[in-house]
Amino acid sequence: MAPPPSLKAISSLLLALGFLSAMVALLYQYSLTRSPKPRLWTADELALYNGTDEGLPILLSILGSVFDVTKGKSHYGPGGGYHQFSGRDASRAFISGNFTGDGLTDSLQGLSSEQVNSVVNWRKFYTERYIYVGELVGRYYDQEGNPTKYLKGVETKAKRGSQLLEKQKDEESKIPGCNSRWSQSEGGKVWCDEGYPRLMRRPGDIALTGQISQRCVCMKEEELTKPGLEVYKGCDYLSTSCVV
Repeated sequence: MAPPPSLKAISSLLLALGFLSAMVALLYQYSLTRSPKPRLWTADELALYNGTDEGLPILLSILGSVFDVTKGKSHYGPGGGYHQFSGRDASRAFISGNFTGDGLTDSLQGLSSEQVNSVVNWRKFYTERYIYVGELVGRYYDQEGNPTKYLKGVETKAKRGSQLLEKQKDEESKIPGCNSRWSQSEGGKVWCDEGYPRLMRRPGDIALTGQISQRCVCMKEEELTKPGLEVYKGCDYLSTSCVV
């Protein structure tokens, strides 16, 4: 008959078993929190990864692309400023800033080309800084993971917005803008080192934002009769500075 194991041998065995058990637990925890492999997600599945379960990574979707944002837990976890984005696709809120009710939607209907382009740029931000883990089946990707007509339309509109924005910047670079200053005590002031301050319409904004806006430009005296220019209210015709 073999002699019974010594107390030292039993202690070593228990220590080894304890170590093995701890390693298994760590590996299990790691399997839960590591980034999932890229795959297709349903809205119900994505909703589980909203940061309320500490055993799961935090995911969000933008334009149907799903990203692991766990490394930004302080922002995307409960209590964080961007927690509303977690576990869902709230693409519209990236530009609207509406984090309640109907604002937390993936629909971009009614947004201008400039606004749609901004949402596409947000997707680029997440692509560059976080881990891509797949596509959300729904508005932007079908059951096979193929881009939908809606996504293609969004990207076309965004591209158009980007082109219009570049065109507007190029055109505006040819006309010098005003200097400006604002203080609590004195209010606002615009002035020109050369020329006279005028408000000029930005026609490109109609296509970009659906609204007409103006910017302050410095015009030479012989250019002051051009259409689309407006003298600041309360400012002399040939004044080089105006209170606004």
